[in-house]
Amino acid sequence: MGLKTPEKIGRLQRTLYAKAKEKPEQRFHQLYDKVWREDFLEFAYRKSKANGGAGGVDGKSFEDIEEYGRERWLGELTKELKEKSYRAAPVRRVWIEKANGGRRPLGVPTIKDRVVQTAAMLVIEPIFEADLQPEQHGYRPKRSAKDAVVAVHKLINTGHREVVDADLSGYFDSIPHKELMQSVARRICDRQMLKLIKMWLKAPVVEDSSDGKGGPGGGEKGSPQGSPISPLLANLYLRRFILGWKKLGPEQCQGRIVSYADDFVICCQRDAEKARQAAQQILERLGLKLNETKTSVKRLPQESFEFLSYTLGICYRAGSGQAYLGTRPSRKSIARICRAIHEETRAKTGLRAAEQEVVRLNRILVGWANYFQLGAVSKAYRAVDAHTRWRLRQWLCRKHKLGSKGTRQFPDQYLYETLGLVRLTKRTRNHPWAKA
Repeated sequence: MGLKTPEKIGRLQRTLYAKAKEKPEQRFHQLYDKVWREDFLEFAYRKSKANGGAGGVDGKSFEDIEEYGRERWLGELTKELKEKSYRAAPVRRVWIEKANGGRRPLGVPTIKDRVVQTAAMLVIEPIFEADLQPEQHGYRPKRSAKDAVVAVHKLINTGHREVVDADLSGYFDSIPHKELMQSVARRICDRQMLKLIKMWLKAPVVEDSSDGKGGPGGGEKGSPQGSPISPLLANLYLRRFILGWKKLGPEQCQGRIVSYADDFVICCQRDAEKARQAAQQILERLGLKLNETKTSVKRLPQESFEFLSYTLGICYRAGSGQAYLGTRPSRKSIARICRAIHEETRAKTGLRAAEQEVVRLNRILVGWANYFQLGAVSKAYRAVDAHTRWRLRQWLCRKHKLGSKGTRQFPDQYLYETLGLVRLTKRTRNHPWAKA
């Protein structure tokens, strides 16, 4: 559960949102003084700490700050911001393994920069939230990836059966600063706030193995993925594409966009190839481009496609075998959780008590199932349950030094009733659509 926004901050956010929604042309000033307000910085610190994460190039952790004295640290930061002496530190770049085997860069700002960015977000996010389009679902209040999947599911069941399954090439690294700042300045005229945002965009990036003294960076494009403000800026610039599509997209396609951050599809009633070409042209005008090797046109019901780890296409109802267009967890998503279960039950975890191991497994299972609860999930749940039982029995045999036949000593009743292992298939009782 997220932290509750203090009433005073929430009241200001509601006021800013209402003004922005009522007057689409209004520009806002006198915002910077809110960033260094005591209540904003205090709440920003708590939010940053709750999100966790490693330290930046300065090596400072939240534990270091608490030892130094949080109030003292926040007081010094307030002074820097108030006196306009605050400067952003370089961003530490780490590489994260992707599900498809590649890697993506992740930017890790210092805790100081994360706190200031979060405080700035508390001020400016309501203003831009009023402008973001209904097609955009990523990193927004009261919206989720599941909402985006539901929106696509509705479209393919109302005649939009030709789909541009799009992939943007390095979106976060490609956003041009000049055009992005124009989008920001369309709403914000506070010079100090604009200076802050530009400072974060221009911050040097250093590799994780470097000495932290700065390196490549300060270019003309890119917003480091991993900083608190990056998702908002990414949404803000992608809004240009969606507005461009509504104006320039070919009418005969009847194409509708659904996006989650930089993942999007265009669901068309016809001529999806023309939609793909038009999207490519609009993106190029914005300094972006489609990954041609990963972007394709899918035609339902003959084909299926993946979106946000769900597969959308033909499903069959249990019993009757009736075909319908629906959603189900993708094979890749099932493989990922099976790998996570395998990793959690590897040999060196055997020193834990069985109950502790089950608690850790349950956390993985419930987190996965909380997302994958749309459409026909029963088959996927059965596969994950079976793999979890198998791995847990192997783990128990190793722990108790039993041979391979020792798995018989741990029947389902022991795993589920004695140890308390979560059984995913029981969750489908609350999902009447899940049993297909």
